[in-house]
Order: sequence, then structure tokens, then C-alpha cells
Amino acid sequence: MRMLKRALLGSLGLMALGGLAHAEGSVTVVSWGGLYTEVQNHSFYQPFSKTTGIAVKSEDWNGNLGQIRAQVDAKNVTWDVVIGDSAFAKKGCEEGFLEKIDPAVTQENAADFLPGSITDCGVASVVWGYVIGYDERKVKDRPGSVADFFDLQKYPGKRALPKRPESTLEFALMADGVPAKDVYSVLATPEGVDRAFKKLDTIKSEVVWWEAGAQPPQLLNDGEVTMAVSFAARLVGPILDDKKPFGILYDGMLYDLDTWMIPKGSPHKKEAEEFIKFASDPGRQAELATRAGYAPVRISAIGLVGKHPTAGVDMKQFMLTNPDNQGNAAAIDAQFWSDNLDDLKERFNAWLAQ
Repeated sequence: MRMLKRALLGSLGLMALGGLAHAEGSVTVVSWGGLYTEVQNHSFYQPFSKTTGIAVKSEDWNGNLGQIRAQVDAKNVTWDVVIGDSAFAKKGCEEGFLEKIDPAVTQENAADFLPGSITDCGVASVVWGYVIGYDERKVKDRPGSVADFFDLQKYPGKRALPKRPESTLEFALMADGVPAKDVYSVLATPEGVDRAFKKLDTIKSEVVWWEAGAQPPQLLNDGEVTMAVSFAARLVGPILDDKKPFGILYDGMLYDLDTWMIPKGSPHKKEAEEFIKFASDPGRQAELATRAGYAPVRISAIGLVGKHPTAGVDMKQFMLTNPDNQGNAAAIDAQFWSDNLDDLKERFNAWLAQ
């Protein structure tokens, strides 16, 4: 019955998109790879192609905005839709290497999107976030705070952190006692930046740096690290699908909106906007959330999130928007990173090289 209900909801979602004309052509959609792209393929790419006749070509990227800039500067844009942090959408819009998205794509249902989901050059898809995953085989006492990630005496073993200043600096400050609500006001000061790097110094020798989202759960699984800062949903899949002995700590969680963007000069801008509209349907978003644990940005989709198709677990418990997971959480400040990314990346890379 539950499967029938989900199927009916999916059908209703497609019928609600009746304005989509059957067409020909293709659109290149760029995402993060791994399980995320797999569920996007099932929830978005294949149904979109079946409904519109527009083929979806899938590619992966690592979040380096230089890849988009290079295509735009060379006037050789091969990507049509790229998903990335909301800060990327803001920075790309300000610097002129993203297209402005036709307001008609979202205006009919704008009130149904979470605040901040719709910007000039971006339409949010899901709420994602960084959490702390840990290996239950190595951790005797469940960690209770982000400070435990930095406590090598109580919780010995290697740590995994993203090889980027975004999120890494925020976690360091929260572990040093800065409340989540104050983290960006502190990080906006030279003293705050120094404080973050000083905290990172305490575990630097024990850090394994990762660059792809699939790496943290793999590092945990292989026993190479005891704890890992990871994309939240990258842990949910292994826990539910593969019964991996991972725990999730939500304290100090950082969350953001994964946002659809269109590179300036996209050869298929019309088809790209059509895809974004399709992927923003509540039924589509709820299906992705049910399969992978990403929280939808459409308010009406949240109630449609059901039980995991194989584990039978209510997926609402893993939503980063769940009040139980929001006790000490910070929304990633897109404006802060738009203003400070280049400078802090330069300092971060210099610190890594020391």
C-alpha cells in the first residue's frame, strides 16, 4: 500500500506539470556524484526525459567555481545546469558568470519554497548539511558535542575534514565554544579567524583531508578515521542500505541550500529552466528525500516524505529541518562566503602547506 501511495503521488506530481511540452534535445546536468546523483537520476533525470523527451547528460564536479568561470571566459560553455552551494549562486550572480533564471520558473509556487530558496541566479533543490559521523566500532561513549570531534584524548583516532575553509572554520570555532548563532560574527574578525586556525592546529596532525563527498563514509568504513565531518545524507545511505555501524552527531550542524544554477552562455538555457521547474515539483522532491534523506525546500513536499523503500524507516527523522536536529545548528552564511571565500581559501591553503 505504501508503495502504491508513493507511485500515485509521483504520478500526480507529473500530471501537475502538464504544461511541459514533449520536446527533443538534451541538457547537461552537473552534480556531486555518488549516491546523490544516483537518486537524482531516479527522481529527476529519468522522469524528466520520459516526460519531455529531453535527454539528460549527467556529469560530476567537485564544487570548484573555477570550472564554471573557465567555460564562460572561454565562451565554450558545455554545462547547462549545475547544483552547488547557495554561496556559489550568489557569487556567480554577482560576478556575472551565471544566467539569471526566468522568474516564471518559480513564481507560481514561490510561497511554497523555504525562505532564501529563490534568488536571481538560483533555485534551491534540497537542504543539505555537514554533520559529524563516527565509527561505532571505535567509539565507546557516543560523542555529545562538536567539541568531542577535537578531543583526541577521549576519542583517539584520525579525523576526516573537508579540504576547504567553508565549514571547517565554522566547526573549529563551535568546538572552541562559540555558539552556532555567533559563529559568523566571530569569523568575520581577524581574531576569530586566528582562533579557528589555532583550534585546527590541535588536530592537524591527525586529519585526513577529503575532497569528494563519497570519501568520509568510505574512510569510516575502512577504519581509517574514527570521526568524519561529512555531508549528512552521505551517512544515511550506508546506515540504512548497507547496515554500516555509523552514528550521526547533529550538534554543531551546518546546513545550506543546494541550488540549481545555469552557467552564463548555456547552450540550452530554455531546457535548463524546464528541468529546474520539473525538479522543483513537490512529488519529485519528496521522492528524493524518501530515498536519500535530503530535506525538500518545497514546504508542501515535507509531508510527502515517507519511509525508506528498503529499510522501512521514517525518513523525516533524518531531515536537517527536523527540530530535533536543530538544537545547535547554523545556517551557512552565503553572503559571508561570497565576500570572504577567496581570502580565506588563500590563508587555508597556506596553513595546509605549513
